[in-house]
Amino acid sequence: MTLGTVVRMWRGQTLPENADAYHRHVTETVFPALTRIAGHEGAFVLRRETEGRVEFLVVTLWQSMDAVRSFAGADAERAVIEPAARAVLVELDDFVRHYRVVHEQRLGHAV
Repeated sequence: MTLGTVVRMWRGQTLPENADAYHRHVTETVFPALTRIAGHEGAFVLRRETEGRVEFLVVTLWQSMDAVRSFAGADAERAVIEPAARAVLVELDDFVRHYRVVHEQRLGHAV
């Protein structure tokens, strides 16, 4: 990640019994497809258990908003959610948030 990188964040929840299916869909289908889009720089999946559900925060990294639009289309603030994901999610945001990296600090070791 570099200064100026665009961070795209989206949130959804599923039931515990569907959490692994959602995780597999994102990491085995969505993320590999993103690697073929010019300007995509990486992605993270964050997970937490909460009140009988599993919440995911999906974070993707982009070189620019133009790169984001090449993935999301003209309405870049609208979430892109495939039918396979919708099938296992019980709550989801129809929107995303974009942030620009203005400062970065790393400890220099792999996570």
